[in-house]
Amino acid sequence: MRALRSMGPILAVLAVLLVLIAMANPFFLEPAGFLAFLKRAAPLVILAAGQYFVIVSGEFDLSVGSLVTVQVVVAARLIDGQEQATWPVLALLIVIGLLVGLANGVITTGLRVPSFITTLGMMLVLSGAVFLWTGGAPRGALSETFRMFGRKDLGPVPWSVLILLAAGAVAIFLMRSDFGKRLIATGDNERAAGLSGVRVNRTRIAAFVLSGLAAAVAGILLGGFAGVSAQVGQGLEFQAITAVVLGGVALGGGRGSVIAAMAGAFTLEALFTLLNLYGISGALEFAVQGVIIIAAVAASAVRLPFRRAVRV
Repeated sequence: MRALRSMGPILAVLAVLLVLIAMANPFFLEPAGFLAFLKRAAPLVILAAGQYFVIVSGEFDLSVGSLVTVQVVVAARLIDGQEQATWPVLALLIVIGLLVGLANGVITTGLRVPSFITTLGMMLVLSGAVFLWTGGAPRGALSETFRMFGRKDLGPVPWSVLILLAAGAVAIFLMRSDFGKRLIATGDNERAAGLSGVRVNRTRIAAFVLSGLAAAVAGILLGGFAGVSAQVGQGLEFQAITAVVLGGVALGGGRGSVIAAMAGAFTLEALFTLLNLYGISGALEFAVQGVIIIAAVAASAVRLPFRRAVRV
């Protein structure tokens, strides 16, 4: 019940935005129009779910945007239009996502490097690797089977929406399991969690691995939906963080719902859709994200002393 009350504001904002979109574009009310919106939102919602695991544990992951770009560029180069290469490459992309997440987690916890620095460095490493490999112009082509996941439908429902539903179900299950309790305890009070038997480092590494996996899935969907580009993942890390804080998740960790984080991603996508419908410059999207992040940090700074005073 408390979780539902905390989600009230973001759900109300989302409902208002959806109504405004429907007023500007009546096609949105039709099943095909609404499913198209869900298809566009799916990669960001999955990224936000992955980012949620990291943020609620008290860390950040700035590498997911570059990781998405790596997924698409590597897939196009290795598949090069060959259908028989699709499934091995898909498996490789998942492994790359898991390994990048594992590296972020091990460096952050084992070497005690702040996650902001670790993942910022990883972002630069991945971006540099993509540029070095492609020379700024990706080569190759994705197969039709690969593009199916981001572009085509399974019956009346797009593949991307089905994958989104599956990812959402897994995220909710994880947060309702013992792992979710350990994750929140780690973000709320690392020392207390450790004293109570939580393996803090292992828990945070798992959060980074989940974030890398989410980025891999989002990259597969974006490759099918948007095609091959060296900028396909540009700025997605900030969109994912914005979506999470828009959903009311505390940037310091320990508070927030994964459902609210995903609702924040839907809300952000709805806002971008509305801005596009009214012909407002896409540059405003960055300003909106900046305002949301600053407001979220300011609100947390105001609430934190109050919460500490109440505990005392």
